Amino acid sequence: MSVVPDKRESPRPDLLALRPPTTGPAPIGRLVRTHRRRGVATQLRAGELAALPGITSLLSTWVIFQLLDHHHRFLTAVNLSNMVMQIAAVGIIAVGITLVLLLGEIDLSIGSVSGLAAATLAILVIRHGVPEVGAIGLVVLLGLGVGIVQGMIHAAIGVPSFVVTLAGLIGWQGLHLYLLGPQSTINVSDHGIIAILTHAYLPAVAGWSLGAVMVGSYLAAVVVDVRRRRAAGLPGLARWRRAVRLVLLSAGVGLTVGVLNSWRGIPVALAMVVAFAVGADVMLRRTRFGRSIIAIGGNVEAARRAGIPVNRIRITVFALGSAMAAIGGILAVSREFAANQSTGGSDVLLFAIAAAVIGGVSLFGGRGSTYGALLGIAVIGSINNGMYLLELDSSVRFMITAAVLLMAVIIDSLSRRDHQLPAGTSHRL
Repeated sequence: MSVVPDKRESPRPDLLALRPPTTGPAPIGRLVRTHRRRGVATQLRAGELAALPGITSLLSTWVIFQLLDHHHRFLTAVNLSNMVMQIAAVGIIAVGITLVLLLGEIDLSIGSVSGLAAATLAILVIRHGVPEVGAIGLVVLLGLGVGIVQGMIHAAIGVPSFVVTLAGLIGWQGLHLYLLGPQSTINVSDHGIIAILTHAYLPAVAGWSLGAVMVGSYLAAVVVDVRRRRAAGLPGLARWRRAVRLVLLSAGVGLTVGVLNSWRGIPVALAMVVAFAVGADVMLRRTRFGRSIIAIGGNVEAARRAGIPVNRIRITVFALGSAMAAIGGILAVSREFAANQSTGGSDVLLFAIAAAVIGGVSLFGGRGSTYGALLGIAVIGSINNGMYLLELDSSVRFMITAAVLLMAVIIDSLSRRDHQLPAGTSHRL
């Protein structure tokens, strides 16, 4: 009598290979050791050092323009302060477009929305005598409304975001021109809340206090993250890496505050941009809503099956992006003391998206940070400012910006290629 072997007692070798290990500490230890052995090139391809190209581009830009300018004006406190004023409006818009890109979508209407907001603000204040605070609030609500409408058309009806926002780009720009009318330019007062936004500076003590708060907040976030990872049994960065990051951040913040305080102080516009970037980053990392954005950008079908309200989050993100575009339009009016037909032009859209991508935000969604958008807009602002100092044609400025942007997109594409799913599977819906 032959005995038939029980297949349950002799599992297939390939299934054994898929079985997760039963012990906890050993795999975690191997993971940590493997992470530490990985080189910079490997981490760059994996997208773990997405901001490195932006940092390299920024430092290279500063060195090149400082050397090319015979008067060595580029890295002076006066020029850096002016450059911050010039990029503040696009910087806030770049933070908003970063949220949309993290979602895995695109918003081509942000420039037109900022121009529409600028025209609406000038009309409310000058032609209708609305108080500046109330007019600013109404303009922000206008931006929210525009984003909600476009988000609902995309999420509820299913029209691709590219098509919806492309129609918005054309339509809102037309409304912008219609509101301005034949006058084409509406000047605003150089005194008041609107003017203060991009022409006021913080006292030296307030600047140093703001810098200390930034460094202290980062240190507190690192401590919380380390404790949470240890409690969950997850690996983290080596101590020396955390220490290097803290030192670099402290040095960068201290140098920035010191240089700007040597002129007039920290511009209020810079404080606003940093506040928006920090607030958005805290939302992305510390809230369920922010983590849902990253999850949808990484794999929308998996996020939907996990119970995440995909459509509602999409609508909310488009609303936030348009609201920040409206705030950017407000800063543009503050900077120029006027709203005209060129406010929110094509440069705004291109530079905002380029800033996010140069700063390491993936065009495919799910990876990046709002700090990267700040880094990217600093690169673009430095290129523009350096070109003006050297009195070069704007055509050269566009070509150099395009080269930097192309480099960032290539790096992003290479990193995504290393993480492609096997053939026959779908990464996104």
